Amino acid sequence: MADFFEIDFLEVHTAKSGDAIGIRYEVGGSLCIHVVDGGYQATGEKLVAHINQFYDRPAFIDHVVVTHPDQDHAEGLQAVIESFAIGTLWMLLPWNYVDELLPRFSYSNPENLKRRLREAYPYLAELEKIANRRGIKICEPLQGVRIGEFTVLSPTRARYLNLVASSAKTPEETAHDNMLVRASQFVFDAARATTAFIRASWGLEVFPQDGTSNENEMSVVQFARLCNQTIVLTADTGRDGLTEAANYAPAVGLTLPGGVNRFQVPHHGGRHNVSTEILDRWFGERLLSPPASGLESFTAIVSAAEEDEQHPRKVVKRAFIHRGAKLISTDDGRGTTRTGHNAPARAGWSAAIPVAYPEDMEE
Repeated sequence: MADFFEIDFLEVHTAKSGDAIGIRYEVGGSLCIHVVDGGYQATGEKLVAHINQFYDRPAFIDHVVVTHPDQDHAEGLQAVIESFAIGTLWMLLPWNYVDELLPRFSYSNPENLKRRLREAYPYLAELEKIANRRGIKICEPLQGVRIGEFTVLSPTRARYLNLVASSAKTPEETAHDNMLVRASQFVFDAARATTAFIRASWGLEVFPQDGTSNENEMSVVQFARLCNQTIVLTADTGRDGLTEAANYAPAVGLTLPGGVNRFQVPHHGGRHNVSTEILDRWFGERLLSPPASGLESFTAIVSAAEEDEQHPRKVVKRAFIHRGAKLISTDDGRGTTRTGHNAPARAGWSAAIPVAYPEDMEE
């Protein structure tokens, strides 16, 4: 069979969105299955069923990538690594860096810091426990590492450690800090619930100044060139992660702006993860008018739940379409969205319907 790839973005059916991605590709006669995140527990079970149904009931999965420690990405992978033989589990475990992190905390005993970090990131700790029990090799997905045909663009080791050390979830935070974090989250949630919208002409986009959480910025960003198509998977990374990935892009032969064919919109279309400047760097400046149907310059995919009223954000939809994207989303009522090239036909599957351009956006 000729080289092919297929990437399945499963919808995570909860009030909050998540990521669960199955990838199958063949290069030079070698077949590979590569899983990226697993959503929540129920999503993981659906991902297992999807792989069995559409990837020919494999006994073995080559690579499983945990992009970052949030529940909506990591929890569902428990079902995946319990259900298949796994070649390599790729994830960053902060307690493995305790010798480097210890001077940045008030702990004197490294074992106490390890214990506290495991408590802070329980979904990673559970995956590690299962992997150790099943004899699954765990490796670090840091910048420059190859995962099959994919290469990690971000994070670097130094930035990852800085994110762990300065996270609101780290052991260093005091009771006062905790109160500030909770108060800030309350204000953020209240503002989110009362978001106002304004009518906006073509090309207008305004993003908030503040970025996303440290845990989102820890996300593993992956790049591959398959069947002469360039693919970038971003998970929940933020502006810093996208900048770091763009800085590294020339090292893997990725030309920016405009060298990407398939791009995962970060954090389910969150508006704190991208900006006008960063999108210009990746895809070029805004077009003067909407691209004609069928003449879009790249495909952008959003992992968003139909039940999630907050994602994807309208300004994010607008911004990608401004740069010539054919934007598709898993929240269109159809469930799983597949993108690929030369991929095996699936009975009853049809092309995804592009997201319409919003005439308004968040104030």
